[in-house]
Amino acid sequence: MSDPRDLAANAVGDDPGLGLRAVRSLHVLADRLERLQVHRARELGWTWEQVAHALGVTRQAVHKKYARDTRS
Repeated sequence: MSDPRDLAANAVGDDPGLGLRAVRSLHVLADRLERLQVHRARELGWTWEQVAHALGVTRQAVHKKYARDTRS
């Protein structure tokens, strides 16, 4: 169950077991993609404020979550 289309289908399907596992997998995928994009944005010179705005969170929240990951 690694194809995002399969995950999405299973997440809205009738089987709660498959659905819950799919939701968990989608959370993991979204977290990985967010981390990747925050890292890219910071490498390109984005401010924490710009990253936070794009994610719809506060600057403090995004900085707390990712500052350690993006230090060079």
